[in-house]
This record gives sequence, C-alpha cells and structure tokens, in this order.
Amino acid sequence: MSHTRRNFLKGALGASVLMPFGGSMPNPLTSSAMAAKRRDDRNTVLVVVQLSGGNDGLNTVVPYADDEYARNRPTLRLPTAELHKIDSYIGFHPRMGGFMRLYTEGRLSIVQGVASPNTDDSHENAMRIWHTADTENLGRQRGWLGRAIDNEWDENTTNTAAVFVGPISQPFALNSANAIVPSILRPSDLVARQISDSAELSGADGDKSLLNFIRQCRAGVSANKRRIEQESTGAAKYPSFGLAGHLRSVAQLIRADIGIRIFFVELGGGGIGGFDNHANQLGNHCALLHQLSESIAAFVDDLERDKLLDRVLLMTFSEFGRTAKENGRRGTGHGIAAPVFLVGGRVKGGLIGSHPSLTDLQNGALKLKIDFRRVYATVLDRWLGFESRAVLDRQYEALDILNV
Repeated sequence: MSHTRRNFLKGALGASVLMPFGGSMPNPLTSSAMAAKRRDDRNTVLVVVQLSGGNDGLNTVVPYADDEYARNRPTLRLPTAELHKIDSYIGFHPRMGGFMRLYTEGRLSIVQGVASPNTDDSHENAMRIWHTADTENLGRQRGWLGRAIDNEWDENTTNTAAVFVGPISQPFALNSANAIVPSILRPSDLVARQISDSAELSGADGDKSLLNFIRQCRAGVSANKRRIEQESTGAAKYPSFGLAGHLRSVAQLIRADIGIRIFFVELGGGGIGGFDNHANQLGNHCALLHQLSESIAAFVDDLERDKLLDRVLLMTFSEFGRTAKENGRRGTGHGIAAPVFLVGGRVKGGLIGSHPSLTDLQNGALKLKIDFRRVYATVLDRWLGFESRAVLDRQYEALDILNV
C-alpha cells in the first residue's frame, strides 16, 4: 500500500499535494506518526540560504583592526570608516546595514570560522560535503536535510515537510529516498495542479482504501489552496531582489501553516555561483551582500509583523571561504573557513567563537574553528526536534546559540 501511494503521489500529484500537518488516513500511531506529532507540537521552521560560489568571509565580517587584513588586501580592503562596526576588531561590510540592525536588535548570531575538517577546493566536492554532511563519502545519495525528513516521514501522510524555492536545480541537500520535496518559484505552484477524476479512478484501480486516500488528497489540496491564497504578504515591504521575492514566498507559506518545516533558498545562481570572485571582486561581492542583507532584514520584519519570528530560524552557508590574500586580479582564491549567520526570534544574538587568525593560515586561507556539523546538529536537535545522530552518523556537540 505504501509503495502504491508513493507512486501515485509522485506520478499523479507531484508537488500539488499538501495537507495540513499530520493529516493522514486513520491508523494506530506508528513510531513515524508519533515523530510527526512531536514535530507538530514543536511547530518550528528552518530556512536555509545557500550562498553559491564561496563567500568571502573576510570582506563580509571584516577584521578591520588587524593590520594583516590591510597587508593582504591592497585593493580589496574596505575603508574602516564605512564599516558597520560590531566591536573594536570586526565590522560588517558597508552595504550590510540590514544585518547590522538585526545584530543590534539581538536577532542575528555570527558563527565564526565554520568549515569542513576535510576541506576540498573544488566547488562541486565542497558543496557536496556541505549538502551531505559527509566528509568522506562524496557518493552518498541523500542530503542531510533529505535524510532528516526521511527519518520523520510517515507513509500514511501526504504532507510535504520541505520545499525548495528558486529557479535553479534543487540542491542536493534536499535529496531524499521517501519524502517528496517539491521545487517551486511561487506559493501558487504548490496547488496549481488538481487531481482529476481520471487520475483518481486509474490510481485507485478498484482499491477502496486507496480511493479514500485519493479523495482525502483532493480535499487537502483544496483546503491548502485556500489557506495559501488567504495568506498574502502584500502589506510587507521587500526590495526588488530575486532572493527577497523567494523569502516573501517562504513567509507566505509559513503564514499558511500547511506543515512545511524546512525551506531552502539560494543566492548566487547555483553551480560555480556568483560568490566565486577570482577577479574584480569588489563590486560584485558588494551587490550580493547588499541583496543578502536587505532581503533577510525584510523577511524578518515581515514575520515579526505577525509575531511569527519566534517560530523561524534562518541559517546561511557557503561551500568555502576565500583566501586571505588577494590574487593580483583584484579577486581571491578558494579558501576554507567563513562565517555562518543565524537569524531569528530565538537566537542568542552575538558572536559565536573567535575570529580565525590572519597569521596562522592553511594554504593561504583561514583555518577551521568550528566544524559545520556542529551547526547542523544544533539545528536538528535543538530547533527542529529531530535526532541529529541518525542524520549525521554520530553525535556532535551542540552550540549554545538558541534560546529554547
């Protein structure tokens, strides 16, 4: 039955089947159903923002008071007077006023020096490591988020637990074996397709149990269509950036409260993305950071308007940082460690960990201070209420970054 249902959902319904969280055919509570109930009780949401191409952490959170910063970057050095100073050592890029405001309000944490202990300077391999949370087996077939939702998946529910919002190919982090993870451009894509009578009859093929399941799916689609359409974000003010539009869609779906626990969006264009600045970095990086900062600040303001921010945690990541020294073409090479940003109503705003040294480098790049899987473990265990050990293959020490 479960195999028949899954094939039906993938073939006849695709991404259009969304039911209120926990909606399923009456059945005794299985372990997976009990896990679903725990998720529903928690009601928290994770938004992951991928920065494709390798973000230059040194010109994002700038160690302006360190003389080595100026020595290594004769043309890429940012003027101290224009930075948003966090403390007497570091400051945000001049175009990150939105992040500075969130930081001052206690809604943003900076986790410094995050990287993989088994670094790889290939975009494809480094991103695969971050997507699978596996530093040894690049051939792993499921992403870390895909494994997480598979572990919580209930074969009797049509609920979608995760969604990718964006125009590029779905990031591998969401690759799953059991759960269906749609890719959309706008909230209406989730309910654009309806289940026809012919699909209902051919899918059921005389099976009354499956026929009832299909009819339940149809009712769920209609109910969620109404909920999504009712939860417009028209009153919210967002800048006219692609990332801002995707986050607006995420906010609308969070308001609709149709059971999606994980959202994934992207900035940079995927593949060898826009953050890969080997030449003429200054202007391009400036534009990307401005989009990132202002889009996320608008998203936070939108959620706060309806008092939803305490339910939401946003996390950024990039496949690696950049080299400390510029390369002679006013750009930088592939590096190792970079900051990860966490934003939300329950983050412990501030600095997490110390800034990597600019004199003790590894192949010209900032060294790892915090294993990226500690961030993942914190998000899974303490925020989503999932068992991180089952996803990451071992237990990693959580970071003290959440007020939960």
